[in-house]
Amino acid sequence: MAKRLFDIILVLLAAPVAVPLGLAVAALVRATMGAPVLFAQARPGLRGEPFVLYKFRTMSAGRDAQGEMLPDRARLTQTGRLLRKTSLDELPELWNVLKGDMSLVGPRPLLMDYLPRYDEEQARRHEVRPGLTGWAQVNGRNALSWEDRFALDVWYVDNRTLWLDVVILARTVWMVLSGKGITAPGHATMPPFEGKGSGR
Repeated sequence: MAKRLFDIILVLLAAPVAVPLGLAVAALVRATMGAPVLFAQARPGLRGEPFVLYKFRTMSAGRDAQGEMLPDRARLTQTGRLLRKTSLDELPELWNVLKGDMSLVGPRPLLMDYLPRYDEEQARRHEVRPGLTGWAQVNGRNALSWEDRFALDVWYVDNRTLWLDVVILARTVWMVLSGKGITAPGHATMPPFEGKGSGR
């Protein structure tokens, strides 16, 4: 309950800045990429239960001559690169935090398709609400291997405190300003997780 109250208070305190900033980003996305402005996708939340995550759109809907969707790197727009570098694409997730789907701090919500691929230890990342940022994000972000990332997620589950959340939030500001770990080498973000032992 203390963590939930902490999340709500911080989101409400951030709202006077986050709301106008979000409107400006929405206008930028609409002007450079058109509609829709938001990207919405089902993601696993607490105990793996699905919720709809919202982000600002960063990719086009580009397809090849055969009608197949182009790779992420080819669809990532210039505006999208800017939004990802500054993490402004994540702003709509504050709504997910306010609704209770997410927390400010916790393991990042990944894809529903990954749920059956986790081993028992990796699946423990769903014992808490997913976060806007997390222990893995401030210790390497997308430059980490999947195994290292999940190990850090589980470490957070076992060691979480409100003070640790404050530390992670402060370190997140530095990570965003430094632009470190935004992508894995050769990928727009991270390669798909294929299961235990898939490395990156």
